[in-house]
Amino acid sequence: MTEFTLGNETTFAFYSELPAFMILGLVSIVFIKTIFLIDDFTSKVQHKNNIPIWLRPTVAGFFSGIIAIKFPHIIGVGYETTSNALTGQFELKTIIIFAIIKVVAVVVTMAGRMGGGIFSPSLMIGALTGLGFGLLATSIFPTASGSETLYALAGMGAVAAAVLGAPISTTLIVFELTGNWQVGLAVMAAVSTSTALTSKFVDKSFFLNQLTRRNLNLISGPQFYLLRNKSVRNVMKKNHSDLIDHKDFEKDIFKKNDSIELDNSLESALHIFEQDNMDYLFVVRPESEKTISNVIGVLYYLDVLKIYTEVLIKNSQEEHS
Repeated sequence: MTEFTLGNETTFAFYSELPAFMILGLVSIVFIKTIFLIDDFTSKVQHKNNIPIWLRPTVAGFFSGIIAIKFPHIIGVGYETTSNALTGQFELKTIIIFAIIKVVAVVVTMAGRMGGGIFSPSLMIGALTGLGFGLLATSIFPTASGSETLYALAGMGAVAAAVLGAPISTTLIVFELTGNWQVGLAVMAAVSTSTALTSKFVDKSFFLNQLTRRNLNLISGPQFYLLRNKSVRNVMKKNHSDLIDHKDFEKDIFKKNDSIELDNSLESALHIFEQDNMDYLFVVRPESEKTISNVIGVLYYLDVLKIYTEVLIKNSQEEHS
């Protein structure tokens, strides 16, 4: 068993604290999923009822104001609440209430398009969750657990790292704040476990998920972004009579789903080519049935690869210019 000693404090045993790290990962997953779930719900309600876009932040501000009446310290950055959690100044009941209210406040803000960030809330929620688990662990297993404040530090780093998708940076930040390499090792273990668990249920980080939901896939590189801006109609060949001149055309071809619509992007075409291992795709009119009469061209894999290669060369030249 690996142990991290914090001066004269109780030892921090990695294997005995693994459940805490897993819980921190689950908190991160619930946090991210809840934000996107409520955001989708409010968007659906808005479009269904033709609600003006400016009314969303108005409604969100109203509910945020109600929360602020009872919990003013939850609204905003929340550094004071985070600091109190790191120093162990909260009871378990207060921790649970504050953590839930903070999640609700962030969800309302994000769903209402009010702006705001996710970094400070993730620090607060992580510190509160870590402290809550620390209070339970030290009361049940006082000789096999670390101090409550260590759990709060580990929780702050673990949740922030999982939400932001920045485990190394978060670990270094906590290490810089504490100046204690032993605390840094403990936080590193928590960050690694929490991030690994979160990555199984949440693709990429919170920010990359936001961009992906808006059809901006930065992690794939500029070449895919450029391919997305080029449509099938610009690359397809219109002479296709030699390919469809057989009686079993619809049975053998269309039922294999190797066709694409005229206005689709080359990015989606490349994905189909690579997934289905096809040499060409039949191009059909937008929102039309897959029949011979609706085939208006053929898109060849080699032509798409040629465009893709040109984009890669151009991007490489820009990087090294």
